[in-house]
Amino acid sequence: MIVVTGATGQLGSQIVDRLLERVPADRVAVSVRDPRKISRTDVEVRRGDYTDPAGLAEAFAGATQVLLVSANATGGEALTMHRNAIDAARAAGARRILYTSHQGAAPDSLFAPMPDHAATEQYLRESGVPFTSLRNGFYASTIAFMVGNARETGEIVAPADGPVSWTTHADLAEAAAIILAEDGRFEGPTPPLVAPAAYDLRDIAGMLGVRRVIADDEEWAATLPPHLAALMLGMYRASRRGEFATTGTDLERLLGRPVGAVL
Repeated sequence: MIVVTGATGQLGSQIVDRLLERVPADRVAVSVRDPRKISRTDVEVRRGDYTDPAGLAEAFAGATQVLLVSANATGGEALTMHRNAIDAARAAGARRILYTSHQGAAPDSLFAPMPDHAATEQYLRESGVPFTSLRNGFYASTIAFMVGNARETGEIVAPADGPVSWTTHADLAEAAAIILAEDGRFEGPTPPLVAPAAYDLRDIAGMLGVRRVIADDEEWAATLPPHLAALMLGMYRASRRGEFATTGTDLERLLGRPVGAVL
């Protein structure tokens, strides 16, 4: 049995769709925080919440593989949730744990989620269970937030940034499904599952036919809620340090096709 968490999210739902193209539905179950919010009838639906270890034991029962979609949290909260899920998967007897990490995972990253990914990978190593850490590229859907209403204003106004190997949810979901269907294909962290080219906001502005305007970090941050400002500033600062600039063709080779366009 393969159990996929986060199946109501943009990535998890697509992983399940692609996985069902490769394995029978009776070999797949999904774990979601609120089963009332999922309309799937093609697979078994279980309740599982990373903050509820007892519930996770039931959600992961009988699993041979568990795919953990990273929590939408940062810092100690995220790591506690991930540890709960890893412990539950191990206790359930899973032969392999897969985790949606990031190509920029590093303890010293300037972007808050990256140290969390690195710490989760370390906990997986210490768990004693074979694991695969999916070193996913930066979600291309983030571009829409960064661009904002540039098509109307004719400008992308944001802090200085750096090149990013933007990668689509669809491509990453298909990659995860392939790896789940071929148990043991990768041991430990995968190669970076990224696009073969990286683009900064000047490149994106050129694609959209608008101007790129560099904003002062602090002045720009003052326009956002404090928590979001800190998170996004970290992303910009990490990108201009080159943390997300890794490119490669491993994802294309895994998919057997070119990756999708970022815009």
